[in-house]
Amino acid sequence: MLKRRQEVILFVIGIFIIGIDFIYGKGIPCLFYKLTGLYCPGCGITRSVVSLLQLDIYQAFRYNMLFIILLPFILAYVIYKIIFKGDRKIPNLVWYIMLVFTIFFGIFRNIPYFSFLAPTLIV
Repeated sequence: MLKRRQEVILFVIGIFIIGIDFIYGKGIPCLFYKLTGLYCPGCGITRSVVSLLQLDIYQAFRYNMLFIILLPFILAYVIYKIIFKGDRKIPNLVWYIMLVFTIFFGIFRNIPYFSFLAPTLIV
């Protein structure tokens, strides 16, 4: 488990990255995509968060559907950790299910038939 200090540092780095993208429109390029030409399951998350900050939920969904679908669960987990100080753990089955969804999402978004899963800018 990450210690509290590491969590704060990661949070600050994340806010910095999102801020750069929000202000300048320059996000961090995905190294996996640059090297392979394939979308990883995380491609589009920064742009999705920026779209959420601009209250453009549909665009956020088009950038990374899995992130938007899992966001309520992630937020519930973070709130739970803050309120209850992490007294209980999330069952491993939940983590395994999320991992399987993430892997399949990463595979399917690179199949031409499922091209609607790729990060897409709606104009």
